[in-house]
Amino acid sequence: MKVLIAPDKFKGSLSAFTVADSIEEGILKVFPDAVVVKVPMADGGEGTVATLVNVMGGEIIKVRVKDPLLRDIESFYGILRDRNTAVIEMAAASGLYLLKEHEKNPMITTTYGTGQLIKDALDRGCRKFIIAIGGSATNDGGAGMAMALGVRFYNKDGKEVGFGGGELSKIYRIDVSNIDKRIKDCEFLVACDVSNPLVGENGASKVYGPQKGATKEMVEILDKNLEHFGRLLEKHFNKRIIDVPGAGAAGGLGAGLIAFLNARLKSGIEIIMDIVDLEQKVRNSDLVITGEGKVDFQTIFGKTVSGIAKLCKKYNKPCIAITGSIDEERQLYKIGITAVFSIIDKPMGLEEAMRDAEVLLKKSTERIFRVIKVLKDFD
Repeated sequence: MKVLIAPDKFKGSLSAFTVADSIEEGILKVFPDAVVVKVPMADGGEGTVATLVNVMGGEIIKVRVKDPLLRDIESFYGILRDRNTAVIEMAAASGLYLLKEHEKNPMITTTYGTGQLIKDALDRGCRKFIIAIGGSATNDGGAGMAMALGVRFYNKDGKEVGFGGGELSKIYRIDVSNIDKRIKDCEFLVACDVSNPLVGENGASKVYGPQKGATKEMVEILDKNLEHFGRLLEKHFNKRIIDVPGAGAAGGLGAGLIAFLNARLKSGIEIIMDIVDLEQKVRNSDLVITGEGKVDFQTIFGKTVSGIAKLCKKYNKPCIAITGSIDEERQLYKIGITAVFSIIDKPMGLEEAMRDAEVLLKKSTERIFRVIKVLKDFD
């Protein structure tokens, strides 16, 4: 039996690598001679750097940057084996997980640290960039990122504006004369797992602002500010930005990357699957196991599980998803998932489930494959 294990992380609990190892252990208890191929996955959020460095070879670079509130922190990014490709997670510098609950405020948080990561990679000779933009704490349209790369924003009085989504309405003039000249020789590919436009009911502020600490009043202000900023960008760069799918990702960082770095936006899971040649691995497998921490209505919209499910459907391969909790599964069956299983085996709270996730995952996998063994023997 050839089994491909291609899971995402169980957020807040297990890395994709630990998930893959745990599933493998459960399989081998039942099928000790199984041929297991492990490909820990990511969809453009946290874990993208580790996944690509692990699969493609390379190294993790540690660097000091500013966090969303401009405090000094140690961050990281990856440089792949070719020494030319940098893999950056914006969350590593500008992510929501870097803030305590009372610190969340998209009116003042900035993507400046993300720009610092890009600059450091430029200094090390990288000219190809894969930027994962999930998990942001920001709503500044990428203005902070641009500032770190030399762009200046001025108000009507000719003074530079400050940081954060609350400052965008003050911008009157954009000056790119001092932007890092090396950018024009670079290729920027942006991995995002959402298709939201910059503004409106489905835009960055209204959909994601509340989880970043925005009140209802803040959401309205932030949306208007991003619209103002987006129109300035479209006028300055003479290109469509505001309604581009994904422009609203990471609080509008998608829009900023399109504008200032001429970046291309693509589904994160599609980028990762292409790089690790997942299609060939699915084709060569008898069975595929995937999973993530929670299966819900968002899963079908560009998440790891949905991307893998579609590949399995293409090649008529059975695909089992193992997850922490299940909110919605029926749509997954339509796109290629054969069955969905939760690791929860008794009534328990979230804290206990997350604490014991590794053990629960091994046990669940073993149970699933014991059933498979019976069916295989019966056949």
